[in-house]
Amino acid sequence: MLGRIFTEQFAFSASDSVVVIGLGRFGGAVAQSLMRLGHDVMGIDQREDLVQFWGDRLTHAVQADSTNESTMLQLGVADFSHAIVAIGSDLAASLMTLMVLTELGIKDIWVKAQTPEHGQIAQRIGAHHVIFPEADMGARVAHLITGRMVDFIEFEDGFAIAKIHAPAETHHQALAESQVRSRHGVTVVGVKRANQDFQHAQPETHILPADLLIVSGPTKKIELFAAGGRKRK
Repeated sequence: MLGRIFTEQFAFSASDSVVVIGLGRFGGAVAQSLMRLGHDVMGIDQREDLVQFWGDRLTHAVQADSTNESTMLQLGVADFSHAIVAIGSDLAASLMTLMVLTELGIKDIWVKAQTPEHGQIAQRIGAHHVIFPEADMGARVAHLITGRMVDFIEFEDGFAIAKIHAPAETHHQALAESQVRSRHGVTVVGVKRANQDFQHAQPETHILPADLLIVSGPTKKIELFAAGGRKRK
């Protein structure tokens, strides 16, 4: 699930190649999801068992020391469009790998961070993006458990996209009438009705009680807006 959350939030161009360093639970899930999306993926890990497991599942899987710049250069890592440092609890290895990737001139580097401090250091060294997958997953599950949201994705700048039950105040009205954007500061992007195709939201779109709304906006405002929706049974 963590890997799917990552690939849902951060889409790469179809032709992009990605190197995933660290093939543990998160790194392996991300690599597999990227393969399904049609990317060329090289996985790198020091553990032989993980490399063997992923050997026939990725474009390439290599057992190597990612903290060694010469080794990474020989593997052709500098030619990749994106790099994801998914090393687990070894903070030193994560940061040293990041330093190598920076030296190789990778233009888009993602780092999995265990703590805010880890993330801050990674950004100072040269990470373009820092992700906290466990925290992201915790927030997502918490929102789903409340029953107010059917699905939820939060981005790193406090912006979110969610699928929610239509709040009562929107029922039997066109969106222009309920004035969701002006009253709540969120935008209804689309509407999904049972047994019907997804439809992009328009001012004249009429909302029924059983509709699901796809909304975007600041996380806190979406949470408040969703609080008016019915709970799931």
